Formats: sequence, structure tokens, C-alpha cells
Amino acid sequence: MAQVLIGRLRQLIRTLEYAVSTHATDELEDDSLSILDLESIVLTGQIVERQRERANRELKYVVEGTTLDGKGAHAVAKIGANGKLFVITVYVL
Repeated sequence: MAQVLIGRLRQLIRTLEYAVSTHATDELEDDSLSILDLESIVLTGQIVERQRERANRELKYVVEGTTLDGKGAHAVAKIGANGKLFVITVYVL
């Protein structure tokens, strides 16, 4: 199941079917990361945790991968009602 899901997340990244929250954009900037780093985290990563949002019970996924320069990092994302990936936050480990 997790392999199928990470494959879906990667496909959404490859086809540019994703959006990045303002918070995630701020976190990328704070950690001196680019959108390409975010893409690399998902494309190289694995799902390490699944969480349920309290407000609406939607599943979100913590993906652990590497940035372009090899730093370990997490991206937290969910698949929205429109079928696109929505990146909630990102941070370097």
C-alpha cells in the first residue's frame, strides 16, 4: 500500500500537479531550499508517517527524502479533493 501511495505522490510531482502552501513556501525560504529541493524530497523519499488532520479527518503523509545537495528533509503533504498534491510544510532534519 505505501509503495503504491508514494508512487502516486511522485507521479503528481512529476506531472506538476501540486500546490505549495504559503507556510511551506516560507519554510523553504527559511531553510534556503528551492522548489526543486521539495520535488527531490518526494521523488527520493518514502512515507514515514501517516497522520489525520483533526478538523476534517483527512490523511496527510510525512515523506522523508533528500534535497538536491543530499540533506535529509521531510515534506508533509496530502492529496486534495481535486486530486492534486498539496504540500503543507517542509523542513530539513
